[in-house]
Amino acid sequence: MQSLNETYSKLGRNGRHSLPDQTSGDKRQAQHPTVVVLGAGFGGLWATRTLAEGPVKVILIDRHNYHTFFPLLYQVGAAELEPEDIAQPVRKILWNHPNVRFYLGEVEQVDFWAKVVRVADQDIPYDYLVMALGSQPNFYGTPGAAEYALTLKSLEQAVELRNQILTSFEQAVHEMEPELRQSWLTFTIVGGGPTGVEFAGALMELIHGSLDRDFPELDFRQVQVLLVEASEQLLNGMPEALSDYAQTRLEKMGVEVRLKSRLIEVTPDEVLLKDGTRISSKTVIWTAGVQGSVPENQEGVATNRRNQMEVLPTLQLAGHPEVYVAGDLAGIQQDGHPLPLVAQVGIQTGSAAGRNILRQMAGQPPLPFRYQDKGTLAVIGRNAAAAYIWGRAIRGFPAWLIWLGVHILKLMGFRNRLMVLINWAWHYLFCEYGVRLITPAQTSFAKESTAKEVTRPHPERVIEGGR
Repeated sequence: MQSLNETYSKLGRNGRHSLPDQTSGDKRQAQHPTVVVLGAGFGGLWATRTLAEGPVKVILIDRHNYHTFFPLLYQVGAAELEPEDIAQPVRKILWNHPNVRFYLGEVEQVDFWAKVVRVADQDIPYDYLVMALGSQPNFYGTPGAAEYALTLKSLEQAVELRNQILTSFEQAVHEMEPELRQSWLTFTIVGGGPTGVEFAGALMELIHGSLDRDFPELDFRQVQVLLVEASEQLLNGMPEALSDYAQTRLEKMGVEVRLKSRLIEVTPDEVLLKDGTRISSKTVIWTAGVQGSVPENQEGVATNRRNQMEVLPTLQLAGHPEVYVAGDLAGIQQDGHPLPLVAQVGIQTGSAAGRNILRQMAGQPPLPFRYQDKGTLAVIGRNAAAAYIWGRAIRGFPAWLIWLGVHILKLMGFRNRLMVLINWAWHYLFCEYGVRLITPAQTSFAKESTAKEVTRPHPERVIEGGR
């Protein structure tokens, strides 16, 4: 196991800032405790920024070298934004925090008793730990969903989704059989929460704002976008009036909304609903739920039904007061209900975990966490959104303006804000989504199955006219 000095020397060799080494004679700096933060999402990043203001050494570990603004990830999948528009390099974010080091790597396991984090072949010791490893899709045991449905939990998945949508239209051009052509042009979105609603609206605007002009060979009356929701309304958690508004708006755009429809199986060519309905669809987008992302080899933690780590009210792990859990990974109950897995919870828990660690270092007791709900927003399309803020329901153009302002302000980095504004302005003025690119890398239309191997056509092959 490498020592802390060796770890910091390795991590800081190419960094913008360098921390004083313990051999430099700065004994005061050498005595600062080490806090390891796992994950550069909202929870981890806000914990890091809070801790950076204190007398600590911070090591931030993530498998990607960038922070993703997840609320706009669906717009990458809908060809409205480029991936780099909503991502910011972690090292750039840390420029003004000289006591923070970034480590690129996949967390394999945490040894709570030895107080080390295992990343590849290296053990990184800590005095305090913040676990903010985020979430992953929850398929609720639905057969075929993990193999054949696309998800929106990373930039790679968003680009894969964009490739699939565009490739489906290219394939439909050359498909002679009407039934197969229809399956290429049927897009099924599973889950009527904010992500599902927003993606359904964005997809319809992509289809009828740009693709209908790109593909004059196709009859766009065949294109179907279905939004399947198991409960009785869209946007659960919002007032019924906003749910009804979202449904009415989507249906006017051409989305077929199916409420009280539970999906029970996904195959390469269709989806099966609980009522026996079979929908021929080669594109299934899963937005129905997420769960905590606990390392596979992790031992010694209790998890809830959402695969989140059970924590004390102070966000500490029971039996390990030096370990905190933040973001989607933290199983928090408030007023008898679990907190939603959204960005605001990640930001607030990350900041609270950082403050509690600084309090512990100062000899003060950690404070219980209390979530402050700042509202829920969902954009539905051009000039249309639903907002529930401070107990007030707002819809239509005013809610749309609020949605725009909040997301621009929350984006990290001036360049990102500028590029997103330019893309949004272009779309608003010319009704065109500009990122309609199928990347040259091969993309699989469906993951391999033991029963049947199915692959998406290579983009170049589709363009050449192959089936």
